[in-house]
Amino acid sequence: MHRLKQYRGELMLSLCAVIWGTALVPQKLGTLYLGPFSFGAARFLTGAVIFFPLSLILKRVGHEGRNPFLRKDLVIGGGLCGIAMFLGAYFQQLGLADTTVGKTGFITAMYIVIIPLIGLFFHRKTELMTWVSIALAAVGLYFLCMSEHFSVSKGDFYVFIGSLFWAIQITLVDTYSKKTNSLELVPVEFLVAGVLSLFCAFQMESPNLSAVTKSIGPILYTGIMVVGVAYTLQALGQKTVSPAIAGLIFSTESLFGVISGALLFQEAMSPREIFGCVLMFSALVLSQIKLPSIRKSEEEKAKASQPEKNKVKTGKQYETPSFKT
Repeated sequence: MHRLKQYRGELMLSLCAVIWGTALVPQKLGTLYLGPFSFGAARFLTGAVIFFPLSLILKRVGHEGRNPFLRKDLVIGGGLCGIAMFLGAYFQQLGLADTTVGKTGFITAMYIVIIPLIGLFFHRKTELMTWVSIALAAVGLYFLCMSEHFSVSKGDFYVFIGSLFWAIQITLVDTYSKKTNSLELVPVEFLVAGVLSLFCAFQMESPNLSAVTKSIGPILYTGIMVVGVAYTLQALGQKTVSPAIAGLIFSTESLFGVISGALLFQEAMSPREIFGCVLMFSALVLSQIKLPSIRKSEEEKAKASQPEKNKVKTGKQYETPSFKT
């Protein structure tokens, strides 16, 4: 049963990666008429309106709402995830206006390598292979983004900043999806991201009905499929899939981004950029490989032999001391 749930979670995350990768095309189209804040507000609020009814249904049929600690986690988790989503989407959309769909997919996928670095702040051990993959990804990013004149485009830089916030968002979802009901967490996350985007849109941009009408297709697709379906699949799938496996699955988003950009925008990469993509994708895969630890094996052998040496005699029987693991 556990394996079945894990397979189901992996399938959800795979569908999520397909939707995210192909959605870069309508996001690119959205930059033609709407600013990043306006587009973000439209798609996030669309997702919130669609999926908030699910939250109301869960309150009626479930028991989660009776737990005050769960309510607290829902508010805090939804708020933090929403802020991270708002910033990640803003910088990605801002960068898409000045770079290609294919490059956006690969640069965004750098969050897979960034996530272990975030773990350092929580005193989590970083494997040797992770550091190797980070170095390889940095070289790949250089070939992909650095021009022959040693300059980085503004769009590539913004997309990379966005990948930092996507790494934070995935880390937060992994934490709070296990503390709350996922189908309640997701609409709160959308609402926070949507309200922040709407506020910034009216403060820094000039959205109008004509521009929204011209972008209705990209708004509906990204609002329903990307925001509603994909992020819900992410929250549900990460309940049963480890962050490492989830990261590996999400990394395929970059491939779908390149394919969709080539098919619909006739985007082509130079040999230098293709080499950078190969290095970056290799780094994404390597970051998920766990090398066997010699020290760990020796410690396990020592633990296995320790009870035999520390048996305490009590009458006619021998009692083995318990060891806290």
